[in-house]
Amino acid sequence: MFSTDAEYEILSFSIGDTKAGTKMGKLQLKNLEDSSVLNCILWEETLNRYDSKVFRSGNIVKLITASFNEKFNNCLVTTLQVIKEAKTGLDENERETYYQALMDYINNIRDEKMNGFLVRYFMQHKEQIKIAPAAKVMHHNYIGGLMVHTLECLQFAEANMEMSVYKFNPDEIFTACILHDIGKIFEYKIDLESGLIDYDEDFRKVWLTHSQYGFTTCMNEGFYKVAKMIAAHHGRSDWGAIIDLDEKDLEPELYFLHLIDNLSAKFGKISVSKLENN
Repeated sequence: MFSTDAEYEILSFSIGDTKAGTKMGKLQLKNLEDSSVLNCILWEETLNRYDSKVFRSGNIVKLITASFNEKFNNCLVTTLQVIKEAKTGLDENERETYYQALMDYINNIRDEKMNGFLVRYFMQHKEQIKIAPAAKVMHHNYIGGLMVHTLECLQFAEANMEMSVYKFNPDEIFTACILHDIGKIFEYKIDLESGLIDYDEDFRKVWLTHSQYGFTTCMNEGFYKVAKMIAAHHGRSDWGAIIDLDEKDLEPELYFLHLIDNLSAKFGKISVSKLENN
């Protein structure tokens, strides 16, 4: 039964076109009481009544007027109310702190070619790196989210390498952690006022995925082992991996980066709400 007392966290929001040529919003909400997910539709006339920041990921909202389907897992929203406005992500000081933490890792890479490339790349793309999200929906989908995800991968990798009996090359592992998602600085665009994320269509005209960008960049620089790690970091071809980890006789480094990336994407500061609680 519909209740205006229920509170929801906004997980994602996007706008598309209907067959009639009007705008339609798709809103995914999580019920804070039982964590169930609710998929919602908003017609153009409803969208026109609200500022885009209302639909920011992490916002806590109530549905004031809505019609549900019989299973109560899908609804048409006509009126909602923001109860708590979420952060858009890292503020300017936090972004600089994370950027410097990444630079500290880069400066500790002894391989001169890798170190030189990373220093130049991070200086050239500093402002893009500092604001980029790590995803549109799945994880670290907020301003600065890519830096948070990247630093988590570096920290997880460092801790696990120390415990491993296998002798990893730290320079290659750290470079792979830093560059595995670097294409996302071009793949996504984020509104700094509303925090809303969308795909950059210009990137999609040239590149298939951010993994292809990272793989190609490393191959061009001669970082062949790093390129292979990036090619496999999604694990499975149907998840976007260029190298499927089900293949035989793959190097341990390929599995290592995949597992490290997955740890951060599942258990890191994956949402603004987790960022606020740390």
